[in-house]
Amino acid sequence: MSVLDELDRKLLTEIQRNVDVPLEELGNRVGLSRNACWRRIKAMEAAGIIRARVALLNPAKIGLGLEVFIQVKAAAHDATWLEKFARATRGTPEITGVYRMTGELDYLIRARVADMADYDRLYQTLIARVPMGDVSASFVMEEIKDTTELPLSRAGRA
Repeated sequence: MSVLDELDRKLLTEIQRNVDVPLEELGNRVGLSRNACWRRIKAMEAAGIIRARVALLNPAKIGLGLEVFIQVKAAAHDATWLEKFARATRGTPEITGVYRMTGELDYLIRARVADMADYDRLYQTLIARVPMGDVSASFVMEEIKDTTELPLSRAGRA
């Protein structure tokens, strides 16, 4: 399933917004029968287009009100360091994203913590697990847009 048609894009748009919509209602929204919706969704799951169905939590309501972006310059540029870094970041629940970057920094880490003291604990944990060349952090003061919804208007076209 390499090409998404218009109905697939409509289905994906709807379930990105709310995966709990009953199939009957979903079908009405996109112009398909309940069974056709189910078959298409199952096919997109099998193809790996739909990776998971999750609940999105409000971080502030569960005591994780501070989002931080951590910029890292690698201490070394070899496979051993990278494996150690990957293991350390994957094994740290507060870290919600790790990206290898182009430009001045090597890696960008996104994390959720309770407050500055919690960030300091995270920082101390990371530097104890893996040597880093340079680390700096930027703290989110205001979330203007934060979504998991991917734009599908041109996605999956041949």
